[in-house]
Amino acid sequence: MQYHGDLKHDRTDELNERSQHLLRVLVESYIRDGEPVGSRTLSRESGLTISSATIRNVMADLEELGFIASPHTSAGRVPTDKGYRFFVNTLMRHRGGSAALRAAEALPEALELGRRLQPGLDGPKSLLATASQMLSHLTHMAGVITLPRPAHMSVTQIEFLSLSDNRVLAVLVVNGSEVQNRILQVERTFKAEELRRAAAWLNEQFRGREVHHVRDGLLRELQDTRATMNGLMQDAISMAQQMFNPVRPAAPEVEMLVAGETNLMGYGELSNVDRLRRLFEAFNEKRDLLHLLDQCVHAEGVQIFIGHESGYHLLDDLSLVTAPYMVDDEVIGVLGVIGPTRMAYERVIPIVDITAKLLGSALKGS
Repeated sequence: MQYHGDLKHDRTDELNERSQHLLRVLVESYIRDGEPVGSRTLSRESGLTISSATIRNVMADLEELGFIASPHTSAGRVPTDKGYRFFVNTLMRHRGGSAALRAAEALPEALELGRRLQPGLDGPKSLLATASQMLSHLTHMAGVITLPRPAHMSVTQIEFLSLSDNRVLAVLVVNGSEVQNRILQVERTFKAEELRRAAAWLNEQFRGREVHHVRDGLLRELQDTRATMNGLMQDAISMAQQMFNPVRPAAPEVEMLVAGETNLMGYGELSNVDRLRRLFEAFNEKRDLLHLLDQCVHAEGVQIFIGHESGYHLLDDLSLVTAPYMVDDEVIGVLGVIGPTRMAYERVIPIVDITAKLLGSALKGS
């Protein structure tokens, strides 16, 4: 199991061993209790035999370096995004490799996930919905998952319908169910029978072929032999060229399932009504979240975006932990958890990782 994050925020060379230890203890305390951490708490929980004055000096240095901050209403300190990043990267290094995988598989949640994510009769989409719901249920945050985008787009059917003003409606069906329509401008008015025969000829030539093969190869070859073709074939080719080139049929849009977004209302730091409204709108529109998740498709291992690292203002107070899920060693989608930056990373990260592995196995079995 490999974990990846934004290492440029992890400037461990700025901190000596004592400072790193106190920072880890501070982050752990704040994640656990949600309260700013004072020097007395750090002294008690750190296990170090140093004075409160020394701890206050270390905290002042950590604040100056940007790892912690002082809320206006408290004498204690809270982690910044930079502090969380240091904590997460340190945690991941200490739990890297096969030891981390065994730790993930030993989670009590892994047993429940293993029972729920089993190949069944409900189909792959049901498994994906179950995975997002389980992520939400086990972490008490929002579970997200992208549905697989078809790796292949093959032509199933081509149809033409006559419109007014020398226009033809071209209907392209790919992968058996994805329907795409395009209006073509043609040189003359076609009778319904002519369009039927042109479509029948194209279907005979191209049905079952990959769209990019049709676009990039077959049409060019057919164009080269146009002189030997009859009028019907030439008209069919002309319309097919408009269908496939230069405007390329778009790949089916990636879908995303979200479960448990209302869980985020239970976190005090996320309780601003206007912020929650805009966040829920983002969940509904999905565009920005899909763009962020799409960045993780080609990444290896768990990805963690903390606060501002996502690049999306709405997620400034949130963290996103993702992992790709695979079938036959091919990444087909991404799943993850969205929650406050004050999330229990040590627990959430293994849950996301093992969910991705179990989902891939279940999809392969189904």
